[in-house]
Amino acid sequence: MIKSLWVNLPVKNVKNSKDFFTKIGFQLNLKHGVRDDSACFMVGDDNFIIMFFEKPLFEDFVATSVADSRSGSEVLFSFDAESAEEVDDFAKKVVEAGGTLYAAPGYKDGWMYGCGFIDLDGQRWNILHMDLGKMPLG
Repeated sequence: MIKSLWVNLPVKNVKNSKDFFTKIGFQLNLKHGVRDDSACFMVGDDNFIIMFFEKPLFEDFVATSVADSRSGSEVLFSFDAESAEEVDDFAKKVVEAGGTLYAAPGYKDGWMYGCGFIDLDGQRWNILHMDLGKMPLG
């Protein structure tokens, strides 16, 4: 049986990524090792694991080259927020940490409040507060 799911991402500079993701509230996880070319974070109540590997190490793991995340995107990482205020606070932290908002905080479809951001390596993320009571059904 599968115990957990980890997301692994390539980065140019692990130190810069550690600084960025710590500033926006990710919890550094030292339980899974401490290396200069990788970093492990736990995210959310369920302690979802995200690993960052410097590009050469990541390419060694996946046995292929890394795509250019600045010219396209294959995945969007989403976080669930408890409130619209949490989304606003998170957006401020992202900008202060050196990230870029590609979608400012705001409402979408009348039941989702969120924003989208780009990390230091061009990966796209978003954080959403969803009012499921207003979500259209069917």
